[in-house]
This record gives sequence, C-alpha cells and structure tokens, in this order.
Amino acid sequence: MSDILIKQAAVVVTMDDRRQELHGADILLRGGVIAAIGHGLTGTGETVDAAGCVVTPGLVNTHHHLYQTLTRAVPGGQDALLFGWLKTLYPIWARFGPEEIFTSAQIGLAELALTGCSLTSDHLYMYPNGARLDDTIAAAQEVGLRFHPTRGAMSIGESQGGLPPDALVESEKAILEDCIRVVDRFHDASEGAMVRVGIAPCSPFSVSRDLMREAALLARDKGVMLHTHLAENDEDIAYSLAQFGCRPGQYAEDLGWVGPDVWHAHCVKLDGQEIDLFARTQTGVAHCPCSNCRLGSGIAPVRAMRDAGVRVGLGVDGSASNDAGNLVAEARQLMLLQRVSRGADAMSAREALEIATRGGAEVLGRSDCGVLEVGKRADIAIWDLTGIEAAGSWDPVAFLLAGPMKVRDLFVEGREVVRQGQMKTIDLAATIGRQNRLAQKLIL
Repeated sequence: MSDILIKQAAVVVTMDDRRQELHGADILLRGGVIAAIGHGLTGTGETVDAAGCVVTPGLVNTHHHLYQTLTRAVPGGQDALLFGWLKTLYPIWARFGPEEIFTSAQIGLAELALTGCSLTSDHLYMYPNGARLDDTIAAAQEVGLRFHPTRGAMSIGESQGGLPPDALVESEKAILEDCIRVVDRFHDASEGAMVRVGIAPCSPFSVSRDLMREAALLARDKGVMLHTHLAENDEDIAYSLAQFGCRPGQYAEDLGWVGPDVWHAHCVKLDGQEIDLFARTQTGVAHCPCSNCRLGSGIAPVRAMRDAGVRVGLGVDGSASNDAGNLVAEARQLMLLQRVSRGADAMSAREALEIATRGGAEVLGRSDCGVLEVGKRADIAIWDLTGIEAAGSWDPVAFLLAGPMKVRDLFVEGREVVRQGQMKTIDLAATIGRQNRLAQKLIL
C-alpha cells in the first residue's frame, strides 16, 4: 500500500487528548495507519489536496439495523410507537432471505460511508429463510468499512408472551451455538481489525433471562462485547416493571449486562440511579436521536450521562425507524435536542462531533480509532466547506454539523472508499437498482 499525503487542510480536527485543531496541516498515511501529522510534510505516493476542507476522524456508528434499509417509510408503521411499529414490520422482515440481508447491508453501509462513517456496528437479530450474519460481513468487506456486527437473537415469541411472531424466534441452544460459530470464524481482536463480532440478544421483551445470562457468560469467555436495546421508551419501562419487577438498569445489572465490554442502545428513559450505575461500571450507550424522535420515544439524557462520566456514542438505528443513515445529521440532531431540553449551552457542535468520532470508538472498545494521531488507524473523513452552504462561515469546525451532509473523501485503513463524493468500492447504481427490485417484491 503506497503512501497517501493529505495536504494543506484548512483545519485538522484531531480529537486527541488535547483536542488540537491544526490549521493548514498535512497528514501522511502509510500502511493503514497515520504516519505523520504536521506542516510541510512530503510523501512518495498520491497527494490529496485538502485546501478549503475540514479533516476529521472517520465517524463511528454504534447502533444500526442494516437490514431495515429495505423497509423505509412502510405504511402502518409511520405513526406508531415502538411496539406497534415492530408489530407492523415483523411480518415483512419474516420474508427476507440472504439476498435481502446482503443487499440492504450494502446500501446501508454505502449510505454511512457517503456521510463520513468509517466504523459501524450492526445489530442483526433475525435470520429468516437461511439468512446469516455472514451475509452482512460479506457486504461490509465489499464496501470497505470497518465493521462490528453483532449476532443478535430473539427467542421468546408471541405464544410465550414475547413481542415477535413465533416464526422469527430461534431456540436458545441454536442461538448460542451460532454465536460461537461466528465469533470463532470472524472475530479479530488484533489492533487495526476490520471485523470484530459482538453478541447481542435483541431486547428484554424478546429473549429470556436465561439467554441474557448465558450470552453474557459466553461473551466474556470469548472476549467479545455485548449489546442490546434498553430503556428505549415508556412501553419498555412498563414491560420491565410488569415482567421483571424492576427497572431496566437493575435487570441489566442482575444478569451481568454492565461493564466496559457492554453497550446498550437508546437508554432514553434511564433515571439517575441507572446513569450512576452505567458511569460506575463504564457501560456504554448508543444514542440514536433521530430514531427516538421518529418513534416518539423521547430525548435521552445525554447531558446528564456525559456529566456523570458515561461513555456515549452515536447511532443512526435502522432506516425503518429513522428513514436515513446519515451520521452527520445524527450529530446535529443530538446537539439540537440537548439544547431543546437543557438550554442553548447544553451541547456544543464540537462536543457533538467528539461523540460522533472518539466517543463512538470508545464505546466500541476501539482505542485505535476515532482520533487523528500518529500510530492510530488511517480512518479519515475530508469535508469540503467551499460550497454555498458554508459561505460566510466564521468557524468551519462549529459549522460542520450544519454544512455538507456528504463527505468529499473517506479513507478506511488508508484505503479510498469515497472520492469526490462517489463510492469507489462498489457499483452504487447497480446496488440501488437491486435494492429497489427487492423492495418492490416485498411490496407486492
């Protein structure tokens, strides 16, 4: 892999420990890592002109359901709360197979790449008609993003008091066996890994206590991370109180679901004691502001979490509950919602950008990503601020969350994934065509 020299950036937002912002700086990429950052650098390979651009670490997405890009704006689910929305969509998702899972993942990953995301997790918790986690991993390898898929699961169907239809649940023995298979086959614990695998029972209302407990034991035996949904809305809290006699935080703690190797999605309704629990145990949170708004779930207490020391990252969630997979838009929504709920000084653009980069990497246990620093992975987003949307901007970093919604260039592990706003790794037009044909079959 030859050198790449990113030259003369208007601002390099490092997100290092000192939160340095370097003006007119260069970045040298070599062997998949950042070899140098400074002024007047030279290289032996390609030079990328970054004049007029803000350069940031690649954004990090800590919660997604990539399969849902095939079911955007489905009638009947548009105006429903979480449980009603799920009941509308479960029968449609039950008709998916490997091709639907693979293609929808490619579209979702490309959408993320075009909005500056270099590292994403995915929560796949249903496997109809022969679909496997392998399908999403294959999609990520073609698109070129750094990937943290999680082997999700549902084991409690409607006949046993759960929310999902029985056709979409699996036996707990089969779930645990497949978790072992995918971790052994795909998980890479080394620095710079392109694929790491997590274990992720879907939610307290779709799996048993036993599976939650066994999943935690298995994950720790294998040295992988744990992920699930928690405290997403008032229905979620009511279900936990009725079924388990406790709030979600206590439920998670009792079953071993807290710690630096755990991150929970949403956490909109965490109370003060639960926030303190997560801070004390260094449990991570994937905040999904647009999806929370779309489903009417509420505004997560991110300011209180951050002030308490909870690790928080951003997530776009699935496109069936968000409509989009734009991580820049997510960061802006995060900032705006915290200001709506707590005041105009509650969240700055720079803090929101930090949560979207370094914060997400920390939640996913990736100390090698999320920061522009010598020795860190060469995951870099270049944002062009020479267009009309940024004309007259005094502070390009603060303006970034209101400026371009599309990245100009994206490098992952030093490889070009997006150049001049276009995907370089896959034929996007052909993939969109395939996606739309699959969606039409589901509609008919």
